[in-house]
Amino acid sequence: MTEEEDRKPRSDEARYDPEITSEFALPAGIAVPEAGVEPETTSEFVVPKGLATPQPAAGEPEGSAFSVPRTFSSHDTAFTPASGFPAVSLVKDAPWQDRMRTMLRMPVTERPAPETVQKTEDDGPAVPRVLDLTLRIGELLLAGGEGAEDVEAAMFAVCRSYGLDRCEPGVTFTLLAISYQPSLVDDPVTASRTVRRRGTDYTRLAAVFRLVDDLTDPEAHVSLEEAYRRLAEIRRNRHPYPGWALTGASGLLAGAASVLVGGDFLVFVAAAIGAMLGDRLAWLCAGRGLPEFYQFMIAAMPPAAIGVAFALAHVDVKASAVVTGGLFALLPGRALVAGVQDGLTGFYITAAARLLEVMYFFVGIVIGVLTVLYFGVKLGGRLNPDAALIGSARPLLQIAASMVLSLTFAVLLQQERSTVLAVTLNGGVAWCVYGAMHYAGEISPVASTAAAAGLVGLFGQLLSRYRFASALPYTTAAIGPLLPGSATYFGLLSMAQNDVDKGLVSLAKAASLAMAIAIGVNLGSEISRLGLRVGSARKRRAAKRTRGF
Repeated sequence: MTEEEDRKPRSDEARYDPEITSEFALPAGIAVPEAGVEPETTSEFVVPKGLATPQPAAGEPEGSAFSVPRTFSSHDTAFTPASGFPAVSLVKDAPWQDRMRTMLRMPVTERPAPETVQKTEDDGPAVPRVLDLTLRIGELLLAGGEGAEDVEAAMFAVCRSYGLDRCEPGVTFTLLAISYQPSLVDDPVTASRTVRRRGTDYTRLAAVFRLVDDLTDPEAHVSLEEAYRRLAEIRRNRHPYPGWALTGASGLLAGAASVLVGGDFLVFVAAAIGAMLGDRLAWLCAGRGLPEFYQFMIAAMPPAAIGVAFALAHVDVKASAVVTGGLFALLPGRALVAGVQDGLTGFYITAAARLLEVMYFFVGIVIGVLTVLYFGVKLGGRLNPDAALIGSARPLLQIAASMVLSLTFAVLLQQERSTVLAVTLNGGVAWCVYGAMHYAGEISPVASTAAAAGLVGLFGQLLSRYRFASALPYTTAAIGPLLPGSATYFGLLSMAQNDVDKGLVSLAKAASLAMAIAIGVNLGSEISRLGLRVGSARKRRAAKRTRGF
């Protein structure tokens, strides 16, 4: 059958032909509807019979989504709630971290437009180069241990400083991504970068914060070329402290921690020697490409071995204080605080990855110490897990030891010399609060630790806002005296002596103290932000506004 014959309408006899087996054929006795009475289309969008067709607005085609509704009045506020949207104007003299964090917590439709555009060309900024610069800055911040929310705020600030207001940064543990859409009808431009290496250098972190601060300053016009040049200088800068200074700082940290828990001068020297041996062994393993898990495991063995040697030699010293001091130099307090902070601010994937990293480091420390303690117990070493470390109150000596511990911790974190004094005083204040609440007030150690850590976070945020810098250099080293070294040691010792139940209880106490530190630091930081006037909106946006539902 040809196409023309197929188009011809069939006769009524053909329609009622019984040989036609199509299920769409009209049965006998059914009248054929007359053409033109009702349209053959059965679309649900057909206007029902008796309903008047609405007339389209002037200048818009019929059925356009942009046509003005018939019930619209020009005197009413168009397409807004009854209360309207509050106009948000950010305070210009507020730190850029708080301004960008406030904007990231807003819906995209409510964000104010960028006020300052640092153009590099006549036609505007080069979008791919701006996105590349943003990713490189975010990589340095994330690799330095900065929280995911602060990294997103910095990336958002860099993009907006060059006029890219329709950008959305994304941060996970190892991946940075950013997307920019010029308009609603243009295709978005997306770029990503993987963070493969991490290092602790708070001096470099502070330099990156100064660069972002200059980019967001309306009076400082930094071009893309200048920003790239400064970023290259930051990458090429050497660490402020050499390797031998870091090894000596780890020894002083372990010695100060042993005095903090009741050790004398001999214990101080033994703990310092053990920590320095562990640090050198870890450096040797790192040079051979051994993963960090084994580095922590090997670094934990020398302090534990010296403590067991004292116990086997029946020397009248507190061997437990030697091992505890060595643990203080290894506990990953920085990664723990960053992981809990990411979880509290809504970055659950990054928080889970950071906490998993902390767990691996902790397991490495446990294996190293537990192996040495097991052989020490088998050889007849008298290590008592029920012994109290601090036999007498020594408040002045403990305060001095806590300040030395914070100072050496700051050196290990490669902080700027201008921040060492502030973080040292912050660590001393933290121990004063903890000692007053726990030893004098007989309050539980978890509550005392949380209160002291909250004060550390509060002071750290205030100092960072005063200097327009990151809060990590002012908080991370100050929590060193609060780390649960003694609870971790006694838990491992109980497990080495086949008292698993008591060991698990002690390790659970150590985990509770660690969580109290992290939550306290984050709570203190949030309390410090409550008094900051960032914008004129009615309320400050939270990281999540659904309350978990």
